[in-house]
Amino acid sequence: MTTVNVLSGGAAQGLVRGLSEPFKAQTGLGIDGEFGAVGIMADKLRAGTAADLVILTQALLAKLAEEKLVTPSSIADVGRVETALAVRSRDPKVTVKTEANLREVLRSADAIYVPDTRASTAGQHVAKVLDQLGIAYEVASRLKIFPNGAAAMRELASSTATRPIGCTQATEIIATDGIALSGALPPGCELVTMYTAGVTTRAAHPQEAAALIALLTGADHKELRQRAGFTG
Repeated sequence: MTTVNVLSGGAAQGLVRGLSEPFKAQTGLGIDGEFGAVGIMADKLRAGTAADLVILTQALLAKLAEEKLVTPSSIADVGRVETALAVRSRDPKVTVKTEANLREVLRSADAIYVPDTRASTAGQHVAKVLDQLGIAYEVASRLKIFPNGAAAMRELASSTATRPIGCTQATEIIATDGIALSGALPPGCELVTMYTAGVTTRAAHPQEAAALIALLTGADHKELRQRAGFTG
């Protein structure tokens, strides 16, 4: 089957997968691609990886348009995603309303599962928050860092630690079996990221890529976006 190729931040993986059947019914094409840390996905496009569309942060899409790798007129916002906390489904959820609450929760965890702290949106933010809370050195040995949020959450689900916790994009938490969304980060530590889609200038299937963006952003699939963890 002919496919439209996507390079996307992990935050959009569940949503894209959820649209595979409507997209196939509309275009006759499948969806293929890679999902991971946004910085790595952007660099893959720059290095020449074949892709028809990209779904990354708003700021990265703007840069790629400036670099003439994405068609500016095709760019559309998909929705905002919170960086949030996750626990194993069998564990009690944690309540984090203040920075002090968050500091205590992270200090008490014996394993902290996070995405790439250099290339992923959520991972970079986790590193910043740990510094802000003054506990980066204290918890460094308990950080379990994986290439992307989806991988980190799968590892959290199967963790044998006593009190593990995870932190990544809410959409990645919702899309992973065996873990539960345990709330957003508190005021002063929160991060809400706008994810945006665009057709690449080297797209082999630009019309179909534009059709997928229309599905991703259209009013008909607002409920699907919300279930996946996107907000308006």
